Amino acid sequence: MTGTGAVAALTDLAGQRVLVAGLGITGQSVIPLLAGHGALVTAVDSRADAERRATAARLAKDGVDVLLGPDQLDAGAHPPAGTALVVTSPGLRPDTPLLAAAVATGIEVIGDVELAWRLRPTLPGGARQQWLAVTGTNGKTTTVRMLAAMLAAAGHRSVAAGNVGTPILDVVTDPEPYPVIAVELSSFQLYWSATIRPFAAAVLNLAAHHLDWHDDIESYAAAKAKIFAPGTIAVCNAQDERSAAMADAALAIGRASRKVAFRLGPPGPDELGVAGDWLVDNAFGPGVRLAQAVSVRPAAPHNVADALAAAALARAYGDSPGAVAAGLAAFVPEPHRISLVAELNGVAFVDDSKASNPAAAAASLAAFPSIIWLAGGLFRGSDTDLDAIVAAAAPRLRAAVLIGTDRARFSQALARHAPDVPVTELSSTETGVMDQAVAQAAAVARRGDTVLLAPAAQSWDMFRDYPARGDAFAAAVTRLADSR
Repeated sequence: MTGTGAVAALTDLAGQRVLVAGLGITGQSVIPLLAGHGALVTAVDSRADAERRATAARLAKDGVDVLLGPDQLDAGAHPPAGTALVVTSPGLRPDTPLLAAAVATGIEVIGDVELAWRLRPTLPGGARQQWLAVTGTNGKTTTVRMLAAMLAAAGHRSVAAGNVGTPILDVVTDPEPYPVIAVELSSFQLYWSATIRPFAAAVLNLAAHHLDWHDDIESYAAAKAKIFAPGTIAVCNAQDERSAAMADAALAIGRASRKVAFRLGPPGPDELGVAGDWLVDNAFGPGVRLAQAVSVRPAAPHNVADALAAAALARAYGDSPGAVAAGLAAFVPEPHRISLVAELNGVAFVDDSKASNPAAAAASLAAFPSIIWLAGGLFRGSDTDLDAIVAAAAPRLRAAVLIGTDRARFSQALARHAPDVPVTELSSTETGVMDQAVAQAAAVARRGDTVLLAPAAQSWDMFRDYPARGDAFAAAVTRLADSR
């Protein structure tokens, strides 16, 4: 993955030739930092549209060379002579010819998160900024936001950063250094990292995802496992086989200093769990009550698991039970994550548009006893994934309304594993079909049901992104309410 070079601090950048691969959000945040500290920056991007040309013209005024077009990344592409470091967009695959050529010639390739780690500030007294890090297939943002709230309640000057919140490079270069930050890390970011050593880190869960980037789940898991580094307290999900195995392996080979687990049930030794309606810590104190489970929002089992993971990281850092409870009380859930939109005639309409993969949808479906399921879109999993979530949810499904390009795969899974569940397929892929879907769901719903948008699929066939899909659902529910 990486070559042999090393750029360890901002001062090391002066006079160094650095190549930035990709002119998206990451590239445009990295370039000013590099150039501002004396690096000789060349930026490349495969696109040469009007937006990229305008960006190139702006950067050229600051002395940055920009090369545009597919040939800059494709076969035959090489870093400019004398390049000491490549900083890549996390979206570029490892087999991108330019990146592969850099590695083959011994040039180190890193991402913005690895660069940020190396540039962490030194605090008064000489200590370096600490990171509490979170990864996993689902629940990362909720967990990091909960953790940031707990750290704030404990009196720490902190912030949520990384793949959520404030850009990580903005955080590490803030004029007033943060002693500790809550960092969300994706598998892409971890792949392009080499020296990150979080104080404590959690892998929430692991299911097949982003396999178009990683090729197989083993490679995906290997990238995630890099979060457990030498000296790191490894926090894992005792009820997720892959998460627990990753922590065990890290501990066995010395890539973690300690293993702490969490579970939705009474905790064992070195675990956090739920007992008597309380979140309980057996890892950093015997039987310590942290907060009541009903204080977790949104109210769903997987969010309780996220709260336990956040609490494990906060407790590892030394925060009190009171800070954990206060943080959960102050936590404001992100939109489109099991958000109650409205209750009409005893029927709840819930937006979980963020549930855009099978594992996330399975967790959402497990949270309600009687469901009208609104699902579909661009499906990126396997039919085995669909079979598993439908089979598990079948006893709670009263009906299903399917939209999007791959709706037939959902209807086939329902036919196999829930043949008695009425299914409606809406063939249009126009965004306006959401009104039809909500109306159809409402027509079959009865008091006590939940109309649940948990698509288990990506949104891009019909919507700009998952927030736009959730907003369309909420707007359709509002129009339905107004019409009654």
